[in-house]
Amino acid sequence: MNTIKIMKTGITDLTTDAVVNAANEGLWAGSGVCGAIFAAAGYENLQAACNEIGHCDTGSAVITPGFRLKAKYIIHAVGPMWRGGNNNEPQLLYGAYYTSLTLAKENGCRSIGFPLISAGIYGYPKDKAWERALQACGDFFKQNPETDMQVVFAVLDDSILSLGRQALENIAPEYKAVQ
Repeated sequence: MNTIKIMKTGITDLTTDAVVNAANEGLWAGSGVCGAIFAAAGYENLQAACNEIGHCDTGSAVITPGFRLKAKYIIHAVGPMWRGGNNNEPQLLYGAYYTSLTLAKENGCRSIGFPLISAGIYGYPKDKAWERALQACGDFFKQNPETDMQVVFAVLDDSILSLGRQALENIAPEYKAVQ
């Protein structure tokens, strides 16, 4: 059964099959979620794997091993920088989530952990970021009904948690996991 859960926890603490890194196009170690994932996975090994891939377009995602994380895989999704909403940002953010879910499915994952992509230093408005994230998950589930996937969103801020849970009730209540 496909489910979505929003939790107050760090993404590196998740025991999902894959976790999603809020990556940049160059796949370099960054700050925030990206920095935490690189630190927990092991910077040297993860950076070497990312260097081998070399690049990921905004709105897409690539996959590497999880190295020292509990997760078997790290999916590096590149969300857009917010530039007012008229520069294809909604479609690009949707694509980053949808491609991540597709990669998870293709690699046999039954669970995936996401941060709220682009809502940190990339400046995407948090309410709009939740809308795109949940729409992408709901659409993926509808288009892949045979999939049995648990999606977990890991957030650290109470207001973002509350905003996400309300968005889930409004956008995809049929996938809400029992908290």
